Amino acid sequence: MPQTLKDIKSLLQSGQFDNAIPKINQRLLDTDLASEEKLELLYLKAVALRYTSKFELAFDVQTELLEAQSDNGRAYQERGYCQLALNDIENALVSFHKAVEVNPALVASWLKIVELFKAKQHASYAQAAEQLSLLRALPKPVLGAMDLMYEGKLYQAEQVCRQFLQTNKHQPDAMCLLAEIGLKLKVFDDAEFLLESCINLYPGNQQAKALYINLLNRLGKFKQAAKEAEGFLRQFSPPIGTKITIQATLANCYINLGRLEEGQNIYKEIIAHSPERAGVHVQLGHAYKTSGDVELAIASYKQAYSHTSEHGDAYWSLANIKTYQFTDEELNQMERLISQPNISVDDKIHIYFSLGKAFEDRNMFDKSFGYYDKGNHLKKSANGYSADKSTALIEQQIKYSSAELFKEKALSGNSSSEPIFIVGLPRAGSTLLEQILASHSLVDGTRELHNILGIALKLRGRIANGEPEYPKNLSQLSSSQLKQLGDIYINDTKPYRSGAPYFIDKMPNNFIHIGLIKLILPNAKIIDARREPMACCFSGFKQLFGEGQDFSYGLKDIGQYYRDYERLMAHWDNVFPGQILRVQHEELVNDFEAEVARILDYCQLPFEQSCIEFYKTKRNIHTPSAQQVRQPISDKGLLQWKNYQPYLNMLEESLSA
Repeated sequence: MPQTLKDIKSLLQSGQFDNAIPKINQRLLDTDLASEEKLELLYLKAVALRYTSKFELAFDVQTELLEAQSDNGRAYQERGYCQLALNDIENALVSFHKAVEVNPALVASWLKIVELFKAKQHASYAQAAEQLSLLRALPKPVLGAMDLMYEGKLYQAEQVCRQFLQTNKHQPDAMCLLAEIGLKLKVFDDAEFLLESCINLYPGNQQAKALYINLLNRLGKFKQAAKEAEGFLRQFSPPIGTKITIQATLANCYINLGRLEEGQNIYKEIIAHSPERAGVHVQLGHAYKTSGDVELAIASYKQAYSHTSEHGDAYWSLANIKTYQFTDEELNQMERLISQPNISVDDKIHIYFSLGKAFEDRNMFDKSFGYYDKGNHLKKSANGYSADKSTALIEQQIKYSSAELFKEKALSGNSSSEPIFIVGLPRAGSTLLEQILASHSLVDGTRELHNILGIALKLRGRIANGEPEYPKNLSQLSSSQLKQLGDIYINDTKPYRSGAPYFIDKMPNNFIHIGLIKLILPNAKIIDARREPMACCFSGFKQLFGEGQDFSYGLKDIGQYYRDYERLMAHWDNVFPGQILRVQHEELVNDFEAEVARILDYCQLPFEQSCIEFYKTKRNIHTPSAQQVRQPISDKGLLQWKNYQPYLNMLEESLSA
């Protein structure tokens, strides 16, 4: 008779660990096992193996669990317990720290950290003890909901939190936690309302204000976030960790608002007091890279890994300069790091992608692809992306964005002709197009603005019965509502502009929302940056994105996404004939001046030689292609994907399906 999860847990609770292990193994053989149950079984197996002192086998299961779910805090906690049993105190501390990094609600790990720090008379003992005390002071339902949230069980966490708030109205810890859950569910309106309410009710609540600043920063509301961060630092004397987080957020806001020197100075101030903060060195490097100070950026990234050798983002940031080539010493160090048992999955992902780039530069394409593939596999296992769900969202756009809808609501929105949207897939050449247009005296280059995505999320609301409200509700919006949304977009994007008559919004993902754009900004220009499918998709596959683009971490997925993109763009071309300019990257490279003239003509801009000499334009560039577009046009990258053609059968099949 098959063993259920409940039966296995019962065996473990009664201490029958030896009996539980074969039952778990038997259950794991089930080919129809849901991924969530498989993760739970692997965790229970790791526990049982530890209790039976089979530590080496337990380590193997922990590794398997972390490869399946990189942010599994309990797997790191189990590793810490095993290392502690083997008297490996230093590595046990590392593991318990990694456990609370990914799940700060793990009281058991905090307890072990405090015990070990106390025994070592560690300088951070008081700080860890304070954190443990704060967790223990939380109401049990709130702590339980927090644990569920960090374990990725967001809807269960939300339910527990809401039930608690029904009988404990306006309890600040629960309000803050519910806002965090909303942030993870991308229900940003709810999160913003909750945090604003909490701040109004409890103006001295540091947690609520810190979360609010983080939310504004994530939403791209940099001007408002900077104002709140400045106020926070004046009002509070927070613990050093919180202070540094807020300072770093303020620096990021300044940089995104074009105040680079102020942002860089904040990072330098943090480093002067806490030079061991590898992440801050990386952020300073990004700030230098944005302004074109590549040598300073490289030096900052190297400072990061010199302080924390396993800080994967430092290596990837070097790789992401694109023109940087790793030394033999750096390459050997990265290969050593990925074999270390205590390196986090996130650091390992960054290093895998970096090694892929390192061996690509050495024309060792077999080894390079192997590392790219491993990095993508780990990244995909962590993000839970569903290609079919993505396809369904594209179908929703096609279904509800009909030509009749736009004919009925023509010219309802804001009449501004200022925005020029550059859309498409990442790595399709959109940064080059932006640099060309931003070199024109009448055009402001900005960045990948989040404003359209924010409006779409607000319209989406909560997904009920499997179908979101947006885009179905576009037909229900009145002319005044559409104009109001257009007004909001124009007003909220002003902080990123420098006074030119036109400006660029280079968020690639806006291709999904062209219908929304044409309703609220009917006179906006839209340029579709298109690249040959194999080149575009493989370039995306070998890119580790900072956030989003979850479709890019599997060859089959990225091929399906490209086909969905083509299908949706064909729909927009039918609905808006002649209104969207397609620029094929290969044609732009091979017939550059003619294509630039065509782009300027579409945008109704007079010719300027500066657009041809775009690489001379000094401006802040925030994307991975920053260094590439500061050089003259080149056909070097057009056929790079062919070096990997023997490994791309799955991608070719997906694109031709």
